[in-house]
Amino acid sequence: MVPRACDCSFCRKHAAAYVSDPAGQLSVIMQSSDALRRYRQGSNTAEFLLCGRCGVLVAVVFEHHARIYGAVNARSLEGPTGFGSAVPASPQSLAADEKVARWSQLWIPDVELVTLGA
Repeated sequence: MVPRACDCSFCRKHAAAYVSDPAGQLSVIMQSSDALRRYRQGSNTAEFLLCGRCGVLVAVVFEHHARIYGAVNARSLEGPTGFGSAVPASPQSLAADEKVARWSQLWIPDVELVTLGA
C-alpha cells in the first residue's frame, strides 16, 4: 500500500500521507466526544479528524449518499507499517464532484465514528 501525500497547504503542514483500502474497514474510537477535533478547509468537502489532546491529524472523512468514507494518515500510526514512500496527490486541482468520485473509489467505505460511553 502506497500512501498518498496531498499537496494542499493543510495536509502539507501536517505532513499527511493517506492510506485507504476500498475493501477495508475503519472504526475511529474515541474515549469522549471532545477527544476528536474536526476541521474543514478548502472546498469543505472533506472533514479532517485530529486528536483533541495532541493535535495529530489522524484521518480524513467525507459523507456521500448516507455513507462515510475515510482515509488514515499513515504518518500518525505507530510502529512499523510496511508502507512504501508517499506519492504526491493533488485533489485541490479537482472540482468538488471529481473529488467525491475519486474518493468514493479509493477511500474506505462505511467508516464508523464511535464514542465510548455515549
